[in-house]
Amino acid sequence: MKRLFAAFFFLLSLSAAALAASGKQPAPAGAFVGAPPEYTRFSAAELTRGFFALAFGSDLRIGPRPRGIRRFDHPIRAHIVAGGSVDRSAAMARVIEDYARQVPNLRLSVASGNEPAGVQPVDVEVQLIDEKNFKSALLAAFGAQITKTFVARTDPQCMTSVKSSAEGDILRTVSFIIVDKGDDVFLDCAYHELLHAFGLSNHDQRNPWTTLNQKRIVGYLPVYDRALLTLLYDPRLKPGMTAAQARAALPGAIKGLSLAGTK
Repeated sequence: MKRLFAAFFFLLSLSAAALAASGKQPAPAGAFVGAPPEYTRFSAAELTRGFFALAFGSDLRIGPRPRGIRRFDHPIRAHIVAGGSVDRSAAMARVIEDYARQVPNLRLSVASGNEPAGVQPVDVEVQLIDEKNFKSALLAAFGAQITKTFVARTDPQCMTSVKSSAEGDILRTVSFIIVDKGDDVFLDCAYHELLHAFGLSNHDQRNPWTTLNQKRIVGYLPVYDRALLTLLYDPRLKPGMTAAQARAALPGAIKGLSLAGTK
């Protein structure tokens, strides 16, 4: 779920500078023109706070409140459903491949559209749509009442639906990504919604480093979010873990991060 507030970027940059994160560097190659810089060094406390803020809870909850971590517990197959007036299928595939390369424990691959019957079903479906079709996509996915409540609460521009088991295993996700509002909106939504699809289901408007701060437009996978996703898929953390169980496992997982930016 994504709502863009570009006017807040300068204030957020000042907030980041005032905190302990360091190692500021320009946005990586492939980011849209004007994408914000990123910080690459974070304390264990900064990573821990971000993990608990983003891996527990959700802005859109259907049914009982999840009791613990939600994530995939098997290799993930993603499928892109092309659509909309701008062809962004190849660009979306590059985003998915970027996640697969930077977070190997996802065991993520892109499924082709012409595989024979009987192969393993798709886990992550990405639907590319025009903005005018966004509300109808939400209505089809959630029905009128949930859509009305959700839109009134968050005024979203993109959306991800996550279905998980009672044990915390994510079973299937569907993301709706708008393709006709420019490179910045497309890339920001694409990276943002996949974080939700993989299990970072919440937002944190006070965090100046994450893509899941809805006051930011990022459009790439920053070191901070890569670290949180790596933690979520560390073998020491399991689907369904409570906050107390995750708090006991996180120090070892953070210490084992192979990210040069961790301090």
